[in-house]
Amino acid sequence: MLKRPAKLLNAAISYTTLTLLAGAFCVPFLWMVSTSLKPDTEIFAQGVHWIPRTPQWSNYPAALTAFPFARYLGNTLFIAITCSLGVVLSSSLVAYGFSRVRWPGRDALFLLMLSTIMLPEQVTLIPVFILFRKLGWTGTYLPLIVPSFFGAAISIFLLRQFFRTIPQELSDAAEIDGCSDWQIFTGIVLPLSRPALATIGLLVFINRWMDYMGPLVYLHRPEQYTLALGLYSFIGRHGAEWNLLMAAATVVTLPLVAVFFLAQKQFIEGITLTGMKG
Repeated sequence: MLKRPAKLLNAAISYTTLTLLAGAFCVPFLWMVSTSLKPDTEIFAQGVHWIPRTPQWSNYPAALTAFPFARYLGNTLFIAITCSLGVVLSSSLVAYGFSRVRWPGRDALFLLMLSTIMLPEQVTLIPVFILFRKLGWTGTYLPLIVPSFFGAAISIFLLRQFFRTIPQELSDAAEIDGCSDWQIFTGIVLPLSRPALATIGLLVFINRWMDYMGPLVYLHRPEQYTLALGLYSFIGRHGAEWNLLMAAATVVTLPLVAVFFLAQKQFIEGITLTGMKG
């Protein structure tokens, strides 16, 4: 009987803390939405006004017609979806080799691969740019897409952790039945790993959707720009019109919110299960 009030108190404290933290993260987004509906006279008015007195819904069509939003959206979707597929396919193959196949030097090579996570992207930016320039890939989407088909260290690590939670007895039984490693990988491991694969794909999609540095370095023509670069060019042409800028930023952010809520169950399940076994 004494444990029940303690559990209720712990639950109340946990939910209160999580609610406060969630509210703190939501404040900038809500302020952005509020600013996107305000006229210029209310944006710089004294005091904090969360609800616009006269909502200007016309800010949204004005913002989306101020720059080629449809073209930038198509470019961003192409890069984000292609990179997500590339990372999921390549990283799952490598993770299977590190987790389910025994071969000499496997653990040492895995630690070497894992150590690359500690290298900031800025450290390798110049040598990688020189490599792509010598290949003649600058000015195209190839530097943004092709590396995704050669695996990503953090994705390999997460998938390896998940693959190790799959009972080895399933693979042993399949080997007795004459299945090859490829058949075990495609017929047993991948179907059981849908939550982890969905999580990896979602993380890569979000990263590429909001990526600014990569397109800035490798894309030269305005018709190739992504939404992140489009917002930056919007600032250069309409920097003083903060309501239009916030409207454009809201439209760019909303797809990520929608994707997360649609895949929330798989995302949380995948993140939870990838840390169950070391």
